Amino acid sequence: MIFAVKEINKSKFLLPNVTIGYRIYDNCGSTLSSMRAVMALLNGDEWTLEKSCSGQSAVSAIIGESESSSTIVLSRTTGPFKIPVISHSATCECLSSRKEYPSFFRTIASDLHQSRALAQLVKHFGWTWVGAVNSDSDYGNNGMAIFLAAAQEEGVCVEYSEKFHRAEPQKLLKVVEVIRKSTARVIVGFLAHVEMNNLLEQLSLHNITGRQFIGVEAWITADSLVTPTSFRVLGGSLGFAVQKANISGMDGFLTKDFWETEFQCEEAIDDTMAKTATCTGSQDLIKLKDYNDDVAELRYSANIYKAIYAVAHSLHNILKCSDNQGCDKTVKVTPEQVVESLKQVNFTIKNGEQVWFDGSGAATAKYEVVNWQRGSDGSIHFEPVGYYDASLPPGQMFVLRTEAIMWPGGSKELPVSVCSDSCHPGTFKVLQKGKPVCCYDCIPCTDGEISNSTDSNDCEKCPEEYWSNQNRDACVLKTVEFLSYTEVMGQVLVFFTLFGVFLTITVGILFLIHKDTPLVKANNSELSFLLLFSLTLCFLCSLTFIGRPSEWSCMLRHTAFGITFVLCISCTLGKTIVVLMAFRATLPGSNVMKWFGPAQQRVSVLAFTLIQIIICILWLTINPPFPLKNTKYDKEKIILECALGSAVGFWAVLGYIGLLALLCFVLAFLARKLPDNFNEAKCITFSMLIFCAVWITFIPAYVSSPGKFTVAVEIFAILASSYGLLLCIFAPKCFIIVFKPELNTRKHLMGKIQSE
Repeated sequence: MIFAVKEINKSKFLLPNVTIGYRIYDNCGSTLSSMRAVMALLNGDEWTLEKSCSGQSAVSAIIGESESSSTIVLSRTTGPFKIPVISHSATCECLSSRKEYPSFFRTIASDLHQSRALAQLVKHFGWTWVGAVNSDSDYGNNGMAIFLAAAQEEGVCVEYSEKFHRAEPQKLLKVVEVIRKSTARVIVGFLAHVEMNNLLEQLSLHNITGRQFIGVEAWITADSLVTPTSFRVLGGSLGFAVQKANISGMDGFLTKDFWETEFQCEEAIDDTMAKTATCTGSQDLIKLKDYNDDVAELRYSANIYKAIYAVAHSLHNILKCSDNQGCDKTVKVTPEQVVESLKQVNFTIKNGEQVWFDGSGAATAKYEVVNWQRGSDGSIHFEPVGYYDASLPPGQMFVLRTEAIMWPGGSKELPVSVCSDSCHPGTFKVLQKGKPVCCYDCIPCTDGEISNSTDSNDCEKCPEEYWSNQNRDACVLKTVEFLSYTEVMGQVLVFFTLFGVFLTITVGILFLIHKDTPLVKANNSELSFLLLFSLTLCFLCSLTFIGRPSEWSCMLRHTAFGITFVLCISCTLGKTIVVLMAFRATLPGSNVMKWFGPAQQRVSVLAFTLIQIIICILWLTINPPFPLKNTKYDKEKIILECALGSAVGFWAVLGYIGLLALLCFVLAFLARKLPDNFNEAKCITFSMLIFCAVWITFIPAYVSSPGKFTVAVEIFAILASSYGLLLCIFAPKCFIIVFKPELNTRKHLMGKIQSE
């Protein structure tokens, strides 16, 4: 302050013909002493016990105080008198209220910025579980309140928030015990340097080390905290500090003052006679070997320097000073004028830094990020590792050199302070009951859901055609399932299909070769060949059920199956009716066969089949079968199947086949006692019995079979019933034709009738 005042008084450009003076008071850390000094400054004379207060003070501004609580008292006291108070280090956000403190200014930023920057710093390193300790004062309480709100916004949880006053040792011991029992490895200390010193002593005494302290400007660069044992507790601390001073001429001024003070001498002056010894420059330096009050961290000095210059510039404007004419000394300067002028000041000091006050009377927030480190010589120094500048754009406001940071214990590894470890992809967070949001359990995602990022709050459901992988961190395409030609079951069914076709064609060729024999003729060769043809189609229609379902295959498989089977049953029904009519024709006077000759047989088969064709056409027209991706039966698979479209159409087709089969079975059963050598009623009865049994058991099997097995059951029913018809009706005849040709005679076929 003295340096700045002397520099201004020597200046030819700032207050050129005006000399400013000063009066310095030491409050000795006492608010009461501050009040006594203020009362003296408000009056024209020194306040003493002997003299009374009188007159108006010539003081234009008050520089101070250092602590926020004392500054609040000072500002409230001077407020009614409109005397400006400019603090160099009072940072409490509460002082930003222009309503309560209209004449307060400061050359340091409000704690609003520092508290938010603390939360950003903690978040930057991933510390989501921290402890908080603050001074029980305006400075500590306001700053901590802002930090806690900012920490909550950043997603940082505070395990505990304790406070104590320098005059409360019992509360301090409680705070130490809380720190000792806590699991948080990071502690944010919003403390004045006195409280921090008290806390440091107790932590050292209880040997509580290994914590990562995050500090504020009030103590992070306090030389008083540097002791032989303090580094065990505070080593690796990070915090925001006021930027170092860089004022030209300051070093020489301090050196001269130091020299004159320590050696009790003065620099020689020509026109006056020094009352003390003259500094010769040959003083003995041995006496300084134990000197430890060196001023290495001139951080607040620049703030004081800027405060003095701010007052000088405001006076310069009020007095309407100019380089040529000087200042108008006739202008009466009032404190209120100084306050209004301070609001408008905007100047640049020697180091190039611009000085001005914002709407709350504070300076721009600029901090150095410092780290407590031990040098190679064992000395402790505050290493700059970054900066925070609120005047810069958001992306450039906060810069850190993480690689330059030394962590507690001299480690280069970043400390971890979390309540719960991060939830890996494939899991999601579930909050622990009764605990902060940073304490959670990691629960694996359920089937069909994933989380592909760390610390997910919930899992995302995979799209319909996708499923979660084993790790539940990615959606993969579901396995597509259908009865294909490449799998074993499909190949087995194809084999039996082709084998059935082969047998049918073989029987047809055999019958064709022996078409003129009595056995073939007696069994209605025309219907037999038509039956063999329909059986071939029945075997072949099962192939439409194998392979990837498509729109045409879905329509073809059910309609082909329905029509071919009706054709087959119609032929069998025709043969049964022929057998019955033939024996009725043997009765005297009977003329039945002329009503059911070959033409009538063809018409009946065509009529029965035409009905099924009409049913199928209606089904395909109204609501045909279509390919469907079934994702409901098996969540891990997509089952490609043919939806029925109209269930009524499907069951109408099956019902019509069943009706014809039942009619055929009844007629064959009635004709079973006719002569064995002539008719095939027993064979038809057995074939219809097998056919009905297969399709009756098919219904529950079809409904309950999963996925591709539904199709397999349907193919099995088609093949089983086709084989039943083929073997029951044609196997006995083929056996006689091939192995017993002597029985293939008219005499043998008619023998039984003659014997009766």
